[in-house]
Amino acid sequence: MEKKYFVTSAEMKKYDKTTIEHFEVPSLVLMERAALETAEEIEKRFKKGSRVLVISGTGNNGGDGIAVGRILMQRGYEVDFVLIGEQAKCSKETRRQLDIIAKYECPMKSKIESMEYDIIIDALFGIGLSRNVEGIYKNCIETMNDICGFIVSVDIPSGINADTGEVMNAAVKADITVTFAYEKLGHILYPGCEYCGEVLCKDIGITDESFLGEEPLVYSYADRYKEQAAALMPARNRGGNKGTFGKVLVVAGSRNMSGACELCARSAYRIGAGMVKIVTPEENREIIQKNLPEALLSTYSDAEKPEAWEVFSQDLKESMKWADCIVIGPGIGKSGTAHRLFEYTVKESAKDLVIDADGLNLLAESEELQESLRTAALREGRQIIITPHVAEFARLYGCKPEEVKKDIISKTKKLADRLCGTVVCKDARTAVAHYEERCVYLNVTGNDGMATAGSGDVLAGIIAGLLAQGGKGREAALTGVFLHGRLGDLAAEKTGRYAVMAGDLTEQLKYILSDEGKRR
Repeated sequence: MEKKYFVTSAEMKKYDKTTIEHFEVPSLVLMERAALETAEEIEKRFKKGSRVLVISGTGNNGGDGIAVGRILMQRGYEVDFVLIGEQAKCSKETRRQLDIIAKYECPMKSKIESMEYDIIIDALFGIGLSRNVEGIYKNCIETMNDICGFIVSVDIPSGINADTGEVMNAAVKADITVTFAYEKLGHILYPGCEYCGEVLCKDIGITDESFLGEEPLVYSYADRYKEQAAALMPARNRGGNKGTFGKVLVVAGSRNMSGACELCARSAYRIGAGMVKIVTPEENREIIQKNLPEALLSTYSDAEKPEAWEVFSQDLKESMKWADCIVIGPGIGKSGTAHRLFEYTVKESAKDLVIDADGLNLLAESEELQESLRTAALREGRQIIITPHVAEFARLYGCKPEEVKKDIISKTKKLADRLCGTVVCKDARTAVAHYEERCVYLNVTGNDGMATAGSGDVLAGIIAGLLAQGGKGREAALTGVFLHGRLGDLAAEKTGRYAVMAGDLTEQLKYILSDEGKRR
């Protein structure tokens, strides 16, 4: 599957160094290419004669900015250059750029002397920033934001941490960001992505060969799949039947909580599963049969009584044998019955398992059940996929939610390793990690309209439906998360983000997969 990489500061520096030293492409050639690409983006938007302010720091990012300003000056723009910091501390490449503009008799100023500019080129800090911005640098950033001009950040808005997206005390609010070779994590993660404006990633000659066999840690699906989402789907057997396309068992819902199991089951059907059976309390029977008559149904009453549980558990055992995969958790609560259902499902079946919502809270309370899942995964090859939001993740991991948000990639991978499964950590940017894979998937589809009750139930059903059709756990999770986000984007286009409901996501599956055969 075609990938799009998001790199850390250290990775990008490594690839830059490899290109220069191993492939012997001079650093000034890379800098000139970066400057040309940036200048051309400005030329697309502003006519000659526009006033340009270049704010450069002493690192290589500053050299990029100076080169951009020099190119624009030579093409008819009015350019002022400002260097923040001591010239003696400039990098070798930036000193070279200073020497070049000096020969063109361009004065280099040490402070911003005017607030009247059409374009501001932000080249104060690059991707190496790791500490809070203070003093003259903070003042400079605030001044850039105050100028009523179009801000172009070179590589990343100054003040944004390239690895975490964190605002380092102050940050430039760019209209566009022109970055090079690969997008950085700080362009993607919140809040950094909100400071970047439109991100334009340009080829300057640093290619995948610079990985030297070890690809970056974080990736997503290539942008083309946003318009060709159906290409991610498993192939359909034209001669198949309902059994061919898999059987999903949905253990979900509780009294007055019928919606979770309905949303989950409907999504499993919509993504292509052949048969779906719902295990839920008797109180939900009528509404499920009315709203989702396609679903098979197994209900229970008074399951906390030993004699009732003994009878029902046999039915549950048969249902688990019937299924190709199981979803447990949406809306089941934390009652005694919920505990029994969850423990029984974990211990008495080896079928692939998707755990969501209340199932995750029950799992967090039992180290014994976590160990059972680990053992089943390692000894029996049972595929375990968990889909926690940040708070559920924190309970399982043993940390605070804010710690998860600050380190979602690393922590998702560590929890996947601990549980020997696939972990889908749901947030504004969802991370997916598998214990046998080094790299972590970071999802960039979706929007804030999806922050609504039931959205996670839809995702659990989609992933289970893909598993039932023969998908591997990791691939089912990746595809499910990507498609789930696309459904949210399509729903938001139709209703606006404020009006999106979980049911809208499932409805969009009818349209996003309608051309499945044409785009394979």
